Amino acid sequence: MEFNRRQALVLALGAGAVGFLPFRVEAATEEAIAAFTGGGSVGAGDITLTAPEIAENGNTVPIEVDAPGAVAIAIFAAGNPTPGVATFNFGPLAGAQMAATRIRLAGTQDVVAVAQMADGSFIEARQEVKVTIGGCGG
Repeated sequence: MEFNRRQALVLALGAGAVGFLPFRVEAATEEAIAAFTGGGSVGAGDITLTAPEIAENGNTVPIEVDAPGAVAIAIFAAGNPTPGVATFNFGPLAGAQMAATRIRLAGTQDVVAVAQMADGSFIEARQEVKVTIGGCGG
């Protein structure tokens, strides 16, 4: 197969654009987290994110987040086109500060849970979820 100059230029530009996609996705996730935290720093703390290591179906991935003492928990999927998945707010009469749901993942990526604590600080937990294609487990 022979390429003319125009086709070679289009292929080179396409390859260059694909090279920048992971950086833009990470930037979108960091921007979404910054919007949730108001630009505040995010540390580590007493937050538990439970998600499967391997999800055979990216359409329904079960996750659970538990952050005792939190007033809000936000969940982000770093590889999705829109990283913000859900935000759960807890009032003073909440029995527990935990949430469980199913989310859709576009592919193998990090799931990030950020909790706003009662004192105004923020903590996060991250976990990579590998999404298999066709449920073959590989």
